[in-house]
Amino acid sequence: MADLSSNFLGIQSPNPFWLASAPPTDKEVNVRRAFEAGWGGVVWKTLGEDPPVVNVNGPRYATLWSQDRRVIGFNNIELISDRPLQTNLDEIRRVKRDFPDRAMVVSLMVPVNEEAWKNILARVADTGADGVELNFGCPHGMSERGMGSAVGQVPEYIQQVTEWCKKHTRMPVIVKLTPNITDVRVPARAARAGGADAVSLINTINSVMGVDLDRMIMSPSTDGLGSHGGYCGQAVKPIALNMVAEIARDAATAGLPISGIGGITTWRDAAEFIAMGCGTVQVCTAAMVYGFKIVQDLCSGLANFMDEKGYASLADFQGRAVPSVKNWNQLNLNHVEKAVIDQDSCIQCGRCHVVCEDTSHQAIFATKEGKRHFHVNEAECVGCNLCVSICPVPGTITMRRLDAGETDARTGRVIDGSYANWTTHPNNPMRAGCD
Repeated sequence: MADLSSNFLGIQSPNPFWLASAPPTDKEVNVRRAFEAGWGGVVWKTLGEDPPVVNVNGPRYATLWSQDRRVIGFNNIELISDRPLQTNLDEIRRVKRDFPDRAMVVSLMVPVNEEAWKNILARVADTGADGVELNFGCPHGMSERGMGSAVGQVPEYIQQVTEWCKKHTRMPVIVKLTPNITDVRVPARAARAGGADAVSLINTINSVMGVDLDRMIMSPSTDGLGSHGGYCGQAVKPIALNMVAEIARDAATAGLPISGIGGITTWRDAAEFIAMGCGTVQVCTAAMVYGFKIVQDLCSGLANFMDEKGYASLADFQGRAVPSVKNWNQLNLNHVEKAVIDQDSCIQCGRCHVVCEDTSHQAIFATKEGKRHFHVNEAECVGCNLCVSICPVPGTITMRRLDAGETDARTGRVIDGSYANWTTHPNNPMRAGCD
C-alpha cells in the first residue's frame, strides 16, 4: 500500500491534503470536523490585528457553472478572519493539542511594519502551531489597505517582510503568492531571497463574475453595489499549474519547496501538482462544494494511482514532470504527428469536421464513396490536436507520431528522427550562428 505521509519543511502530516486558508478553516468546529474526516492538515484562515475586519452581510460568493450544473469556478469577496485574534489563537492551541499528528499552519496578514509581524508571530508560536503562511495574495478588501496582494505585487516588500518573519520566529515560513502579477518567478525569487522556507500558490485571481442584465448592476451585489473578488475553483487549475511549473524549473528558485493550490478537485489534480514539484496540496473550493469527506476519495484515489504505478511514497514521483516543461523555442520542430479517427467508435457526429473545416486546416473529410464518413486528410493535417480536444467520445481520435523514414504528406519531407528547434531554424533571423 502506498505511503501518503508527508514531511513538508519538517511538518508531518498523514497525507498531503491540506485545507487552504479560507472559510473552511475559520474556526475550531470546522477544523475538528475536517481532521475527523481525514484531512492531513489545515492552513488556518488568515489572522490579522485587532480590532478584526468587518465582512459584508450579503452575498460573498458567486459561481461559474458548467452546462451540467457543476461548479467549475468560484468567486468570493470575503475578507480575513473577522473574529478576535485571541479567540482564534485559543482555538488553534486546543485543536493542535488534540490532533498532534496533523499539520497546523496559520495564515497571517498584518501591515508592513516589523513590530506588527514580530508581535503576531510570537503569539502564534505560543499556540504550538507548526508553521505560518504569509498571505501576500488576497486581491480584494485587504489589498486596498496596503496588505495582501498589495504586498505580493512588490518584490521588495515580499523580501523585507519575509526577512522580518525569519528573524522573529523559528517556525517554518511559507510565502503565499498572488497570481495577479505578470511573472510569478519574480515574487518567488524575492521570497527565497528573504529566507522563505517555501512558497504556496496560487491565491485567488481578480474577477467580476457577471452582470445582472435586468438591473444593469454587477452580480453578485450587496445593496445594489458589488466589488471585484477572488476567483478560484477547477477553472483556475491550468493557471496554477503553469505558475507552479515556472517556479519549479526556474534556476533561481529550483528546489524551493512548494505547496500547490488552485482548482484541486480530484486525486488526479493532486497528482499533477505533485508531479510538478509540490510537496503538499491545498484544497478549498472542492471542500466548499462537496464537503469535508471528499478527502477520503482524494486519499484512496491517490493511493490507488501510486500502487498502480509502483510509487511507494510521494517522493517517488514528486517533480518528475518538471523537466518536460520548456520554453516554446526549445520544442522539436522536426517532430510530426497526425490525427487518426477510430471508425469503430466514431459516432458520426461530425464535430471534428466542422471545427477543422471552419477554424483550422480543412484536414478532415466528411464523406467517403458518397456516404457520411469522417477521416483525416494527412496532406493538410498539422497535428494541432483540436479534433482530439472536442471529440465527445474519449479515445476515438488520437495522435500518431510519424517515425523516421516516413514521409509527411503535407510537406513532402522525410522524417529523419533528428531534433531541431527555433534557435537553429533557418526561418529564424536570430538563430544561433547567424551573423
